[in-house]
Amino acid sequence: MLAMSLAELTAALDRVEDPDLHRGLVSLGMVRQVTLIDGVASFDLVLTTNACPAKQQLEEACRQAALAVPGVRAVQIRVSAEVPPARARAELAPGVRHLIAIGSGKGGVGKSTVAVNLACALAALGSRVGLLDADIHGPSVPMMLGHDLQPEVEQRKIVPPAAHGVRFISMGLLIPEGQAVIWRGPMLQGALRQFFADVAWGDLDYLLIDLPPGTGDVQISLSSLVPLAGAVVVSTPQSVALLDARRAAAMFEKVQVPILGIIENMAEFICPECGHRARIFGHGGAEAEAAQLGVPFLGRLPLEPAVRACGDEGEPIVVRAPHSPAGSAFRAIAQRLAAQLSTRALREERR
Repeated sequence: MLAMSLAELTAALDRVEDPDLHRGLVSLGMVRQVTLIDGVASFDLVLTTNACPAKQQLEEACRQAALAVPGVRAVQIRVSAEVPPARARAELAPGVRHLIAIGSGKGGVGKSTVAVNLACALAALGSRVGLLDADIHGPSVPMMLGHDLQPEVEQRKIVPPAAHGVRFISMGLLIPEGQAVIWRGPMLQGALRQFFADVAWGDLDYLLIDLPPGTGDVQISLSSLVPLAGAVVVSTPQSVALLDARRAAAMFEKVQVPILGIIENMAEFICPECGHRARIFGHGGAEAEAAQLGVPFLGRLPLEPAVRACGDEGEPIVVRAPHSPAGSAFRAIAQRLAAQLSTRALREERR
C-alpha cells in the first residue's frame, strides 16, 4: 500500500510540467528524493536557476499535486537550484556554466548599463555571476560598480574583485585613469584571452561579457576564443538603432552564436517630478525587430534619470532601488534571460 502511494505521489508530481519544456518535473530531474512517511510527502524541487520566474508557481503546483494524492495530509518541499551547464564549456574558464555576450550595433544605446544591471539582478536573485568588461578602449564597468582598485594576484592568477555580488574584470582596473589603450587585432585578442585564462573566475552560473559597440575585432576574436551560450542585443526603439542592431544580430549568426533575445532600452522617459511617460525614441521597434528575426523579446527598459545617476555613483539601480520601474524591469529581464539559458541547456542535453 505504501509503495503504491509513493508511486502515485511520484506520478502526480510528474504531471506538473516545466512551462518552457512541457515535460514533467520528475522526468526532467527537477523533483528528487520523493518520500511519503505517515502521510507527509517530502521531496526536493531543484530549479534550473535561482532566477526562475516561475518559482512560486511551480512550488505551489507541486504542493497541490501532492495534496491531491490519497493519504497525503502535509507536504514538505525543499527548494534549491542547479543551473544546467551549456553543452560546450570554455577551456579558458572551465568553472563557468554560461558565457553570455551583451552587444549592440552602435554606441549610445546604454549597453554597458544594461550589462551591469543584469549582472547585479542575477546576483541579487541568488546566482553566481561574473562580468567581463570587453570594451578594451572604453571601459566603464568599474565606475558603474563603484570599484576602481587594482585586483590582487594569487598563484599567478588575477583575483577579480566583487561588487554588489558580482565578480568582474576590466581594463579600467589595470591602466591609469585617463590613459588611452590603442590596440588592434592580435593585441586585443591577447587581452581577451588573458581576461579568461589569467583570471580566477572560479565557479559561476553566468559570466556576462560587455562587448564594445559594433561588429569589430573584439566580437570576432571572442567567438573564436570561447564557446558562447548566446548573445543579447541591446537597442533603442528608433529605426537607426534597430538597423545597427540587425547588423549585430547578423554578425552573431555568422559566427554561430544563438541570439538569446533583444532588449529595448530607453523605451519611454519617466519624469522624476510627475511620473509622466513620454516615448521620446518611439515605441515597440525592438519588439517588432525581434519578431522579424524570430528571436525572443526580453523586455523594455525605461529612460529613468535615476539609472544614470546610480551608474555614475557606482551603485546600479537594481541595487539602490530594486523596486523602481527600471529596477523591476531589469529583474524581469534577468529572469527571462536565465530561463532562456536553462531551457536551451536542457534541450541540448536531451538531444
